[in-house]
Amino acid sequence: MAIKYELIKECRQSGARLGLLHTPHGTIETPVFMPVGTQATVKAMTPEELKEIHAQIILSNTYHLYLRPGHQLVEKAGGLHKFMNWDRAILTDSGGFQVFSLGDLRKISEEGVEFRSHLDGSKHFISPEKAIEIENALGADIIMAFDECAPYPADRTYVKNSLERTTRWAKRCKEAHKKPDQQALFGIIQGGMYRDLREQSAKEITALDFPGYAVGGLSVGEPKPLMYEILEYTTPLMPKDRPRYLMGVGSPDCLIEGVIRGIDMFDCVLPTRIARNGTAMTSFGKVVIKNAQYAEDFAPLDPNCGCNTCRNYSKAYLRHLYKAQEILSARLVTYHNLYFLLNLMKNIRDAIKADRLLDYRKEFFEKYGYEV
Repeated sequence: MAIKYELIKECRQSGARLGLLHTPHGTIETPVFMPVGTQATVKAMTPEELKEIHAQIILSNTYHLYLRPGHQLVEKAGGLHKFMNWDRAILTDSGGFQVFSLGDLRKISEEGVEFRSHLDGSKHFISPEKAIEIENALGADIIMAFDECAPYPADRTYVKNSLERTTRWAKRCKEAHKKPDQQALFGIIQGGMYRDLREQSAKEITALDFPGYAVGGLSVGEPKPLMYEILEYTTPLMPKDRPRYLMGVGSPDCLIEGVIRGIDMFDCVLPTRIARNGTAMTSFGKVVIKNAQYAEDFAPLDPNCGCNTCRNYSKAYLRHLYKAQEILSARLVTYHNLYFLLNLMKNIRDAIKADRLLDYRKEFFEKYGYEV
């Protein structure tokens, strides 16, 4: 296998997992948050800055890179690592979520999905085999099977048909995968909000013996308590000796709750997207930097934060940059938000080591303003 998951310990207080994920581009301490670099770049960040804040692995998007600049060009450049000058681990999603979120612009069949590009309206077709061909060309350490992500809400018959198609597609992805010794292909568990369908999907996908597994189809609009409930009965059905990845989740409360329920890997555009919209995550809750109350506030975003932004710049300055539509606004707040989440994950790992993750959750939630 291209990767190996090593379970180091389980928190006696919460059952959360501490592990090491060995990949062709380095060993990752888990639980881990993966910054999203949709188009071979984490928006507003250089690879050197990502290393400064201790990003261990980043995610790129198959759908976007297929449309622009094209997977063949990336392959010619020597793969995604060389193309974007990143020598640590990379995960590529299959593009399934992006294709399915196109709504009226796409048509699903057993063979795959026909869709129109959001860039120029051109017609394309991605099958499980095509998705793997693209991901093989991109060359990430971890690649995802092409799945069907059911919307929320969705009726039971639709979700059942969808998860069974996801299983059939997963088999086709595995057969099409040309580089299993260099790239680890993860299977994705679907099943919507139905317990028995989640159990069916977990049974079918884990039977295919992938080197890692993801929980898909969550954080799509359902209430958070429902997501936590689904994780509580789904993660125990996933092998203990393989990494467990919760797709598309990145708010501080969901990261902590996900880890408590046995998840090892997370990704989300949230910290970079809200940064560009003038919002920072801090140890005492969100700070909306564009608000007038910060016009003469010369304190840092977060006095408890050691990031470059908080050590050197005030809220007043960051507000000025945002109001003046300066690019530096997005850069500085993005740097802070990613630092904040990566530091949160380090604190979570330390709490697991010390068998006190539930205590850490209580302390963090009280300061952040979440209900415990």
